[in-house]
Formats: sequence, C-alpha cells, structure tokens
Amino acid sequence: MAHLKIRAMASAGRRRHSIARRVRLAGATKESTAAGIYGVIVSAAVMASSHAGSATALVVAVAVTLIVYWSAERYARLVAERIHEGHRPAWRQVGQQLTTGWEIVTASALPVAVLVVLRLMGIDLYVAVIWALVCSTLLLCLAGWDVGRRGQLTGPERLASAAATGMFGVVMILLKVVLH
Repeated sequence: MAHLKIRAMASAGRRRHSIARRVRLAGATKESTAAGIYGVIVSAAVMASSHAGSATALVVAVAVTLIVYWSAERYARLVAERIHEGHRPAWRQVGQQLTTGWEIVTASALPVAVLVVLRLMGIDLYVAVIWALVCSTLLLCLAGWDVGRRGQLTGPERLASAAATGMFGVVMILLKVVLH
C-alpha cells in the first residue's frame, strides 16, 4: 500500500513539473530556453513599435515576424553547418533544424492571448498592448528567476537575474509609451 502511495505522489510530482514547464520560458535545453526568451523579446518589440490599427493586424505582424526570425535562424544554422563542415548537411540535420527552435514562436502565446482577450472585452488597443507588454515583462522576469534557480544562484543573484531579464520588457513598455 505504501508503494502505491509513493508511486501516486511521484506521478503527481511529475504532473506538477510538467505543468510548470509549460508555463515557464526556461525549456529543456539551452537552445529552447534561449529561443523562448528571444521570442518574447522580439514579440514585445513588434507590439511596442507597431502602428497597427487593429489587434488582428498586430497579431499577424507578431506571428509573421516570429516565423521570419525562426526561419532565418534555422537557415543560418544550416548555412553555418555547410561552411564549417565543408559539405552539404545531411537530410537528418535539415530535419532536425526544421523541427527545433519553435519556442521563438510559441513562447509569445500568452502575451498575444492577453492582447486578444482584452480587445475582445472592448479594451482600447493601446491599453491592451500595454498589458500584453506587462505580461511579456513578467514572463521574462520569471524566466530570469528560473534560469537563476537552475544555475544554482543565491536568492539575491536570482533577483538580479530576474531583474536583468525583465528589463528587456520594461524597455519595450517605455518604447511603446514614448513612441505613441
């Protein structure tokens, strides 16, 4: 009976860990973590600098920009492999490049969802964008904290990591306020 209880507790722990992994930007690998952070920063930059007249236009601009960034990054990796290895990448390598790095696109789903939900509630586009940028900033702070935790930093060092990462979002909010 105790064995079943331990197994159930371990299963619950894995589910909680799985849910936490879906919410945070720090992924399973260095590459996925970097791509997630970069994706949130790029999407925030698009939202901050856009003069789109509607939420739909802004969401399309964010999505297209992130897909272009993902494509360019994947292409650059394939070209670099060819240059440094002196031959064409194998199809396996091409396939690997085309199936990884999607965190650059998917990590911005929550800020975009905030934007869309607020607009559907009738909130002014400018205000909805500010709240989406606040969401991006919070995600970046959480990513900085998580990176510090995984890097076994002390509490104050984690706080500094969270603040440094979150500053990218703060700059985007200030950019939006200054530009508009």
